[in-house]
Amino acid sequence: MTNQTTDKVFHAIVHGRVQGVSFRYHTRAAASTLGLNGWVRNLPDGTVEVLAQGDDRDLRDLLRWLKDGPPGSRVDKLDVDWRDPSGSPEPFKIIY
Repeated sequence: MTNQTTDKVFHAIVHGRVQGVSFRYHTRAAASTLGLNGWVRNLPDGTVEVLAQGDDRDLRDLLRWLKDGPPGSRVDKLDVDWRDPSGSPEPFKIIY
């Protein structure tokens, strides 16, 4: 019996009122709860960038969460690019 991995990766850019509302901290908490690896960071243009790796179902749960965001945020648009996993996954973190 072969052990197939179901790990996938997405890269997302979140547009809207997503900086100054603890978006990164809430994203890290949501991703960690789902057991995902990756990172989140603010970009100079006011968006938030997310790279997440893990089980497809858990990634889709995080995407649903990102579409709403935490209280006080407003997500206007979510750009998502699915990728093949590469490298060693690390626990989800905030990049400063």
